Amino acid sequence: MSTPNPVAAAGDRLIAEDVLLVLFQPSSGTIAGENTLFYVLGGAVLTELGQRGLASVQDAGLRGALVSATRERPDDELLRPAWDYVATKPRGVQSVLAASGPTLRGPLLDRLVERGDLDRVEKRMLGLIPTVALREGGSGRRAELIAAIRAVLVDGEAPSDRIAAVTALVSASGGLPVLHPEIPWSTDTATRAKALAQGDQAADAAAAAVTRTMTAVVTNALIAALVVGTR
Repeated sequence: MSTPNPVAAAGDRLIAEDVLLVLFQPSSGTIAGENTLFYVLGGAVLTELGQRGLASVQDAGLRGALVSATRERPDDELLRPAWDYVATKPRGVQSVLAASGPTLRGPLLDRLVERGDLDRVEKRMLGLIPTVALREGGSGRRAELIAAIRAVLVDGEAPSDRIAAVTALVSASGGLPVLHPEIPWSTDTATRAKALAQGDQAADAAAAAVTRTMTAVVTNALIAALVVGTR
């Protein structure tokens, strides 16, 4: 019998929290892809709504994929704005990312600090100007996530739905190469990550169809948005 993945059941943690934590770079105290981070975090929230059955996606032909709210309004205050946005009428995925993503970074960092995943440290720039820096906390959460993603991409282990989503989002953000050598970057790693982003059944056999579909739609929209955003 295999040992349960320590990050498979994350309690009340959001996928967006895990994505942000994985993108944090301990060596520099920075977050990879800051310029387009809001798209990535918005995609993580939308993916979470799909996994929780709180949003669904439909093919609207020439209009592309449209997201609609389902069931009741989520309890988590960071999920509510995206749910409210698609509750009024079906929305295009990229518009959801743009509407919900910009306000997420600060509250998500606050949660990571509260959980002990990250620490805020007061420093002085040039010995004079007070500033606050980030460093990895003592929870060990980031190391667990990195190990789980490495097991999937390097060792070929089957991911949980959550790790599949986190991996797909980090990959779509362009952040996987930055994680080398924590997660060795290679052609095989890129191929496996792309399969997860596309909702590949063989790569993620345990995931429900709705989860695979939402992940694929979100990551495709995310990649397109990032291409435009970086021009």
